[in-house]
Amino acid sequence: MNEHLLTAALSAAGRGWPVFPLLPGAKRPALHGETRCPGTGECAHGHRKWEQRATTDPDRIRRAWPAGAFNIGLATGPAGLLVVDLDKPKDDADAPDGATTFRALCEREGQPLPRTRTVRTASGGTHLYFTAPAAARLHNTAGSLAPLVDTRAWGGYVVAPGSTIDGIAYEVEGPALIRPLPGWLMSLLCPPHPRAKTAALPVRSGQRAADVALERETAAVRATREGGRNARLLAGVRSIGRFVAWGDLDRTAVETAFQGAGEAAGLPAGECTQTIASALNWSLRTARPRTAA
Repeated sequence: MNEHLLTAALSAAGRGWPVFPLLPGAKRPALHGETRCPGTGECAHGHRKWEQRATTDPDRIRRAWPAGAFNIGLATGPAGLLVVDLDKPKDDADAPDGATTFRALCEREGQPLPRTRTVRTASGGTHLYFTAPAAARLHNTAGSLAPLVDTRAWGGYVVAPGSTIDGIAYEVEGPALIRPLPGWLMSLLCPPHPRAKTAALPVRSGQRAADVALERETAAVRATREGGRNARLLAGVRSIGRFVAWGDLDRTAVETAFQGAGEAAGLPAGECTQTIASALNWSLRTARPRTAA
């Protein structure tokens, strides 16, 4: 198994895709976190997170993977990739999956279903790999394109082919050719925002307080250890939900911020997405008017 995973890690690195080890049979990084950083080696001048430590250096990879049957994390941003993650519903087997909702999105936009490098995930979902324009510096999204459709770019990673979860391998399906991110998808992920007009807008009432609260709550989620992570994520999103209801914060921005925080704490992406959506929906239903808060 170690030899197989080492070969897969070297293959990804050979494409210019930085990789780092994940826990055996899991999706979480097998690297120390900031709270346990020894401050030595690569971290001698400050803690380096997984995105900074991901590498294409074959010598470093050959030293790391023989130490354990590590799964392979692929740092999408440094790799110049955007990966569309079409997930499976966790609880409702009759609900449409990400592949279905993505197909519906393509139809609404009048676009063909993109064909590019496709990876079948261990859960039965699909990863669509695209090369991303460097100037855009795209980041992760969670359900903003369509339900159960997430994207991974800067600040995100995917489990690379060759890795296994519950004994099921991530495998490339069909041709391995990677195509550029379609322009119509790019426009949905990075809509135009005229700088001059935006700069002229007054700051909305409560926006500064909302920004501070969002930063505080997401930091608390990132710092929560195993055993209380989902509960802390739920509480944090519910706390911030009132600012979304009052119009101080954009829902998609809040979802993206908490998605990144939850995943940084080690929660699965799908679990984060469901918890965030549930908490925000609850907040929007129950939020009191600003004057009564």
